[in-house]
Amino acid sequence: MPKPASAPKPPSTPPQISEAEWVVMKVLWERAPLTTSEVVEALEEVHWKPKTIHTLLSRLVKKGALGFTKSGREYQFQPRVQAAACEQAAARSFLDRFFEGDLAPFLARFVERERLKPAEIERLKRILEGQDSPP
Repeated sequence: MPKPASAPKPPSTPPQISEAEWVVMKVLWERAPLTTSEVVEALEEVHWKPKTIHTLLSRLVKKGALGFTKSGREYQFQPRVQAAACEQAAARSFLDRFFEGDLAPFLARFVERERLKPAEIERLKRILEGQDSPP
């Protein structure tokens, strides 16, 4: 693990985060700050080896998604990027890859196949009209 002084600054745009890294980030977004052992414990049900989790933490630090402090022999991690910003970047990447960046065809495809509850439809209407904020 790099020393705190060599940790990169938070990225100006959210970094690309792999599915495995996303699992780690979710734990830290919900419970940060956490020590390395606390992250390993929180991911017990995923059945990853501690070394795998350590590797993911190190990658996330290098990408600027996580920051850390060192106290004695223990590292304590916390997110340097917000979950909402990463979700937006992932959604934008998906739209760009599969729908040439166009939201309308994606929404049309999605609602054609999914049954929306009346409350969900009303919420979407309010969001589109600017009267409500997305979840």
